[in-house]
Amino acid sequence: MPPLNHNRPKAAVVGDDLPQRSGVVASLRGDFEVEEAKDYEGAYRLLREWRPDILILDFNMASGGLREGLNLLHELGESDLDTLTIVLSDDQRKGTSLRVMDAGAYDYLLKPAAPEILRVIVLRAVEKLNIERENRILREELRRKDALGDLLGASDSMRSLFDSIRHVAPTATTVVIRGESGTGKELVARALHDFSRQRDRPFISVNCAALPETLMEAELFGYEKGAFTGAVATKEGRIELAHRGTLFLDEIGLLSPALQAKLLRVLEEHALIRLGGKKPIKVDFRLLSATNEDLEQAVREGRFREDLYYRIHVVPMFVPPLRERTDDIPLLTDYFLSVYCAKNHLPLKRVSEEVLQAMKRYPWPGNVRELENVVQRLVVMTDAAVIGFQSLPADVAQAGVNARHSKSVRVPPGGIKLDEEVASYELRWLEAALAQANQDNAQAARLLGVDRKRIYYLRRKYNLGT
Repeated sequence: MPPLNHNRPKAAVVGDDLPQRSGVVASLRGDFEVEEAKDYEGAYRLLREWRPDILILDFNMASGGLREGLNLLHELGESDLDTLTIVLSDDQRKGTSLRVMDAGAYDYLLKPAAPEILRVIVLRAVEKLNIERENRILREELRRKDALGDLLGASDSMRSLFDSIRHVAPTATTVVIRGESGTGKELVARALHDFSRQRDRPFISVNCAALPETLMEAELFGYEKGAFTGAVATKEGRIELAHRGTLFLDEIGLLSPALQAKLLRVLEEHALIRLGGKKPIKVDFRLLSATNEDLEQAVREGRFREDLYYRIHVVPMFVPPLRERTDDIPLLTDYFLSVYCAKNHLPLKRVSEEVLQAMKRYPWPGNVRELENVVQRLVVMTDAAVIGFQSLPADVAQAGVNARHSKSVRVPPGGIKLDEEVASYELRWLEAALAQANQDNAQAARLLGVDRKRIYYLRRKYNLGT
């Protein structure tokens, strides 16, 4: 492996085995700035004052040994240093090496370690460290440029959403976040909290679809000891934990009518009673909620309380589906590439222009969550630095193929009846959207990017009922 020719990285060599330490130092001086120490006190001093890129640590020092070495690794993992540690030891037990690696070491080598072999390992560690740092810088640049909290987007619709978040976050207003599954509704809720006056207070998130009604009631409202079988101690509910902070109820449209009534009472009285309890407990929190349900239709059908609807629907925010902000796909793709290349210790990859075009043409029914999963798969399953069209999942690739073929449409010699052809495609898209939405007009309208009145008109036009 050739020597490093850029700014020389820093290596700290620590151990009380002088011949071993001297050999390691001599093998690294050509490529590294090297400092050395003989004990753990010296190791902590170098980490604190010199901040090395690589720490080569002999665990067999007389003062401390394995216990002190593991403590150092744990403290290093919790610090802001990204120093990689290579451990030297004469302990051949497999359990020891596993404990050391679990504590955060980059590698574990048995003594005596040949200096040239150790040099190669150290150079590889530096390469890994540089990749992680470059990917982190890229992620930070992306986030600063077109981000708000954990949300990314440069499209007009996302910039409008960012403006709404900035405007509403400092207030105490109740917000309901509307959007399809996978669009990032919880990220919007977290941004509203992070830019609010309660940013240092708790953010408590509850998925209303995750638990059955009986367990959800206990989760939200808490319970007293002995309230039911298994209630061996008093437990605070999520609403109580959100006191003076933010409560986020995801998929609020799926709450049962009984829980809707109890939640409404809490919002009106600013107090709750735990299961099995008698004394009201005062609570003060900001409510954020999210849903991909058609709440208006749910109110009309009696599945969602009208009075609760007006309580939570003070300020609605709409998170656009990914197919309506395709200009954000390159930005999101670059971000997820940097994230998953770093997580898998890989050099940063990119996608070809053909891949990007296919991604822009694919409808992304799973939205940003689906895009993230696809990019993660591409990073892991593709060896090339540039990810090509052949690596795409079949459904995404097919969208690109269909688009390419659509550019070469030929009119047959006998001509066509354009209105009939257009109506045929319109009917096929309508039937597909209704089937995917389980005949729900509002959901079908969102899938096709039209308003609900258009769906009613098209169903009458093609005798598909209402």
